[in-house]
Amino acid sequence: MNSRFYYDLIALAVFCAVIFLGVPALMSYDGFELNTFARYLSLAIVSMALALSWGTAGLLNLGQAATFGMGAYAMAMHLKLKVSDGLPDFMGWNNVEKLPLVWVPFESLSFTLLAGLLVPAAVGGLIAIFMFRARIAGVFVAVITLAFLVAFQLLVIEQQGFTGGQNGLTGLAPLTLAGWTVDTYSVSFYYLVAGCLTVALALGVYISHSKFGLILRAIREDADRTRFFGYNVATYQTVIFCVSAALAGWAGMLYTLVLEFASPTYMGVSFSLAIVIWCAVGGRESVLAAAVGAIIVNLLEGRLSDVFVEGWHMLLGIVFVLVVMFMPRGIYGVIVDVVRRLNEARRGGRQDSAEDALLPATIQTNRER
Repeated sequence: MNSRFYYDLIALAVFCAVIFLGVPALMSYDGFELNTFARYLSLAIVSMALALSWGTAGLLNLGQAATFGMGAYAMAMHLKLKVSDGLPDFMGWNNVEKLPLVWVPFESLSFTLLAGLLVPAAVGGLIAIFMFRARIAGVFVAVITLAFLVAFQLLVIEQQGFTGGQNGLTGLAPLTLAGWTVDTYSVSFYYLVAGCLTVALALGVYISHSKFGLILRAIREDADRTRFFGYNVATYQTVIFCVSAALAGWAGMLYTLVLEFASPTYMGVSFSLAIVIWCAVGGRESVLAAAVGAIIVNLLEGRLSDVFVEGWHMLLGIVFVLVVMFMPRGIYGVIVDVVRRLNEARRGGRQDSAEDALLPATIQTNRER
């Protein structure tokens, strides 16, 4: 076990202690407050999913909200069918006389959970194959994924008889899971979301420190050189793109449970750019930092909107500008720099291997050169 992996495990353990013990106690186990924080935790999953593709492999996906929305709609379709008498109400309003075939399998919860993960992964895989086999990289990946996002959102809005259109899917039934009817304002539901985030983060940390993650970082630094060593770069990029999309779909399913509806705004450009901001604030080089960034930014949005009803967007914008100017690597970068300087001061300017493990691969490579 290298030192960086060791420090990440400690950070993950501390984070879990905070969200499982500290947050519920701080909020006096109040159902409404915990429901609000569960929303932040579900958004933390989609932020860390972006960090896997952007921070680890250097693939900036500006269409992450599309796969998030797929998961959200998968869960919403299942819950809408539970409360409907054969045909959802909005279909009747749009002169749809028979339940569409694409809706029928979502009567099963097992199918819904699998679809919420596999459909986003499959769609992400198709886009990835198209891009990476053609060796598309850099800003062009961002442009293509953003174009897909816009097209997909327009498709969902236009197919009003099948998706609810601009209004989305509302009036959903509560989820029944293994005989347990989920109350989204209960402490147990908060722990369910927190547990999902923990599993997602553990998976992200494992991938980041595995041989697979090492190859992805090599691709991020120099794809041509990695290809020269015999690695199929397109395959590695496609796989991490699929994993990131599946995690985004998982977050979308949880988000629908928290808010009790699904809307095309989940697939909006502004929402997708917000995910990028959360990831950048926390630090895209670490999945845990990206998750923390999502929680901090959404917590600030909630508090600022309560205090400054009119001007909170401007205040939040100022915060983002300051972060980009003075913390280009996010909160994670600041922590790494502080640790490095402390160790340098303690050892008279000499770096030790444990501290080197905390530094991103880019800095270590530049130092060796």
